[in-house]
Amino acid sequence: MAIDNFRVLTEPEFGTMSGLAKASADWRRLAHNVEALAAVARVPMMAMVKADGYGHGMVPTGRVAIEAGAASLGVVTLREAWQLKRLPDLADTTVMAFFFAPDQPGLTEVVGAGIELGVSSLAQLDAVAAAADRAGRPARIHLKGDTGMSRGGVAEHEWAFVAEAAAKHQAAGSLVVVGAWSHMACADEIGHPANAEQKAAFERFLETVAASGLEPEVRHLANSAALIADPQTRYDMVRPGIALYGYNPVPQFAVDLQPVIEVRSVVMSVKRIPEGTGISYGHTVHLERDTNVALVPLGYADGVPRAASGKAEVYLAGRRRRVLGRICMDQFMVDCGDDAVKPGEPVVLIGAGAQHPDADDWSAWAGTIPNDVLTGLGSRVPRLWNRGLAPLGGA
Repeated sequence: MAIDNFRVLTEPEFGTMSGLAKASADWRRLAHNVEALAAVARVPMMAMVKADGYGHGMVPTGRVAIEAGAASLGVVTLREAWQLKRLPDLADTTVMAFFFAPDQPGLTEVVGAGIELGVSSLAQLDAVAAAADRAGRPARIHLKGDTGMSRGGVAEHEWAFVAEAAAKHQAAGSLVVVGAWSHMACADEIGHPANAEQKAAFERFLETVAASGLEPEVRHLANSAALIADPQTRYDMVRPGIALYGYNPVPQFAVDLQPVIEVRSVVMSVKRIPEGTGISYGHTVHLERDTNVALVPLGYADGVPRAASGKAEVYLAGRRRRVLGRICMDQFMVDCGDDAVKPGEPVVLIGAGAQHPDADDWSAWAGTIPNDVLTGLGSRVPRLWNRGLAPLGGA
């Protein structure tokens, strides 16, 4: 497969705080996940690379996903779509964006570049049609119906009106409705009554779209959880997000997914601190005995969740060790007991090995989801893409 020849140029490995941290992403694992999900879905895939590729880097993520077999790329903003579409190797790739104001600058250029747009209101629809007239080419749009998420999408009482307006614009040559879509609220909760309700609502939406005379090329509803757990939601295309990056939101349904990114740092310093001493802000922890305390130069500004304070663990010097006290903006402390840990030793915050913490662990410690953990990685941690996640310094 051509993916074997994939290359990514990276910046020098400066990292944060004198090169003491990095996030290493393995393109082979991402390609594996694309193929594993495609084998489940058996329909074309729109790989969601929004939010800077879920924190992995939007451009390399998009390139790998397309090379591995994804049919198209999904983002949120016009800027994201423009950045992808302007790359020579992705110029012919279908890219969809769906967050834009009707009067947003650049809409004409986006339509002219062939970027597809998700449309959720009459105001957006009319603005896109006008932009297409200025660009001199029909806009390609995906009409979105709100089927119960109560977020983006045309409300049900407006479906017929907006679909008829879209049909008129299409008849006038201003746009082509290439897709009809929606999004699920509770797909990761198997058996939740909202899932059946939303599937029924999506069928009603599709019937309404068809009644207006529109014939979309693709109907798409499934996110990662729905793709994996519910074949009825797959329709003509699926839109995996977090599963692409190695995390299964419905683990009761087995899919061979591999975490794509590892986040590593090193010990900056080690102190022998006496029993009874308070640790970090607020002194929420006092040592119960004399302890070697390691300082790690990453904090919540780098995406280490402050909410995980006192619960999180990292892999250091051969085993998992507890984070002591509150996680700070730029650093946190680790309980090393009596072990002779030294400055410069590797610390794995998110790893790919069974012994390492992963984004699922951090989401449990912080009371959130792995999507939040991965997209929260800070800009001071460089994303470095490679052919494999080799152990760092024996870790």
